Amino acid sequence: MTAHLILDQLICAYDRRQVLSIEGLGIRAGEVTALVGPNGAGKSTLLRTLAGQLSPASGEVRLQGVDLSRFAIRERARRIAYLPADAQPAWPLLARRIVELGRHPFLKPLTGSSAEDRKAVDRAMQQTETAHLGDRPFNELSSGERARLLLARAMATQASTLLLDEPGAALDPRHQLKIMELMASEAKSGACVVFAGHSLPLVSRFSDRVIVIDAGRIVADGPPEDALGPQTLEQVFGLDAPGGVAPVGWDLA
Repeated sequence: MTAHLILDQLICAYDRRQVLSIEGLGIRAGEVTALVGPNGAGKSTLLRTLAGQLSPASGEVRLQGVDLSRFAIRERARRIAYLPADAQPAWPLLARRIVELGRHPFLKPLTGSSAEDRKAVDRAMQQTETAHLGDRPFNELSSGERARLLLARAMATQASTLLLDEPGAALDPRHQLKIMELMASEAKSGACVVFAGHSLPLVSRFSDRVIVIDAGRIVADGPPEDALGPQTLEQVFGLDAPGGVAPVGWDLA
């Protein structure tokens, strides 16, 4: 199967300080790919680069065979839905208006939303269990409700690539499971789903593939039972886990 996203000789840096180095990596559609690693390992940098939010110092990212830099901003936004860990609207809006922003790349000048746009927003809010919040001001909602609405905004784009940075960090356990199930469902429908997470139990349960990053480099890559083996858990996370994959209850925040 041809990779949906391809990274080739990728180096990312901040102020000339190298923070990520990947010789080659292909990420397939139809799978949930998890990025795990300690804080500062390079997970968010990788997601930003995949989303086109950060230009690599060298190398390239290809989306369906095309260098990401060749896409116009609106076209890239139609193809890639990206939810950063610190996403917050810059101005107060009603909750539904926040989700409607996910359809912005499709709007034509001087026209309002179409029936298709409204249907996509309705579906995204239903999927994230936020439909009842639509008329409430976003800034008056709880952190968990805000997180689900921001995810709904990403889902409303209906992009073939879904990039999420710690999507369950602010959620209660039930909604964490709901979001993971939603990500798995999107992958089964053909989307390329990549997320960064700290909860190894959730990663192990819902991911098809786990990429472990440490100090800006990939140190393990494969199915959860292989990538999260005892040696990796000890070397990367400092965990003594003879059985490998982390048991329920470990949450490396």
